[in-house]
Amino acid sequence: MTADTKREVERKYEATPDSRLPDLTRVRGVSAVHDRGVADLDAVYYDTADLRLAAAGVTLRRRTGGADAGWHLKLPVAPGTRDEIHAPLSDDVPAGLAALVRARTRGAELLPLVRLRSSRDVRHLVDARGTLLAEVSTDTVHAERLTEGGRAAAWTEVEAELADDGDPAFLDAVGKRLRKAGLRPSRTPSKLARALAETGTAPPPRPEADRTAGGHLLRYLREQADQLLEQDAAVRRDLPDSVHRMRVATRRMRSAFRTYRKVLDRSATAPVAEELKWLAAELGTARDQEVLAARLRARVDDLPDTLLLGPVSARLVAWSAAGRAGARERTLAVLDSDRYLALLDALDALLADPPLRPAAADAPGDVLPRAILKDYDRLATRVDRALALPAGHDRDLALHAARKAAKRVRYAAEAARPALGKPAKRFGKRVKAVQQLLGDHQDSVVARDVLRKLAIQAHASGETAFTWGLLHGQERAEAAQLERELPGIWAKVSGGKGGRL
Repeated sequence: MTADTKREVERKYEATPDSRLPDLTRVRGVSAVHDRGVADLDAVYYDTADLRLAAAGVTLRRRTGGADAGWHLKLPVAPGTRDEIHAPLSDDVPAGLAALVRARTRGAELLPLVRLRSSRDVRHLVDARGTLLAEVSTDTVHAERLTEGGRAAAWTEVEAELADDGDPAFLDAVGKRLRKAGLRPSRTPSKLARALAETGTAPPPRPEADRTAGGHLLRYLREQADQLLEQDAAVRRDLPDSVHRMRVATRRMRSAFRTYRKVLDRSATAPVAEELKWLAAELGTARDQEVLAARLRARVDDLPDTLLLGPVSARLVAWSAAGRAGARERTLAVLDSDRYLALLDALDALLADPPLRPAAADAPGDVLPRAILKDYDRLATRVDRALALPAGHDRDLALHAARKAAKRVRYAAEAARPALGKPAKRFGKRVKAVQQLLGDHQDSVVARDVLRKLAIQAHASGETAFTWGLLHGQERAEAAQLERELPGIWAKVSGGKGGRL
């Protein structure tokens, strides 16, 4: 299956059959409006019987008519912005698109639930050079529910879609003209959402979390669970930084379970936390390879040509490619595993029926700071222990342990920030500086190990290992410098713990 993707930025407006578009040449930058005629579109939307895709703002349709007939999967990016992934027309849901929503469907069958037939009157807004700025269409829509008795609905709407690489501010200007003409922004984010609401059952809204410590924590955990599912599709698409973001979501949830065990019963969260640890470790294979390859590439690029002895760049490229290919294959295998889907089910069940403890009913300001400061004390102990050790392997291990503790404190502060405000923000920022320094140190430790292995391989192939040794020395020197900087950075955090939260 082949597929292509485009970023869709659009605005929708409610209209009536008698609505007329205003003169859009009065929008700044528009030189002409070209009538592109009327297209008849016929789209069938697929979802699980319980509307899991619609609940997440995801749409999957098979459409005929128009210039882009085929299968379209739309994944939300931001309000009014979606990534639209196309696949050729076929009878069944393309396997590639089904894989992108597998974390949401989890084996449930994708069924044809809604049919939308639209008559689309299209106009192109162009500048003085004839460059397309946006497409504005008036859509007369007839919706039919293919289940629940086949109820139907009809409406008219105006849709303004930005041209590729356009400035979203231009759509704001178009929208201003449309509103002056009496059109109002649509109350639903998509045609499908309106069709579901007007022809039968729509996805139920997520329950509102209260303002207690428990409500605050559950809101945060649900945000991270949502991020996990969003990044699942991004990882499968091999988007930049997606593995890292997915891994961070797993770590934030696991950290919250451990830090706020006075709010959520740890005996109930521990099994889920253990599986999140497994997932983070598996994702780390790809992420760590990506970070390390970029670090070593930068090191090599910074060296003058006179110090690049032997096929250094070629060997590094081969090592990086082999590691990335293996890491990505392993990551996709994890996302397709039954264990991963079972984790998602367990996480859903936990958040649907959370094991709240008595402290969950208290105010966030009474509960969250105590939990954060307890984690801080743990971090302080680890930093002091590491600084007391002489430079070498044992100190490297101790600094790595301190780094993990710093990350946990930082995540705890970030989770509490909506409730505690600026004190949590300032505290988290200072701890982040410690975490980043310790992270740079650990990256140097890992890089040295890889450089040593590359040097051995080069030597065994009859190449000089001079450059690899030089890079190893640079990494060692940087680690030593970071260790010298740590006491000063740590003093900014430890100098005034009280009163910060």
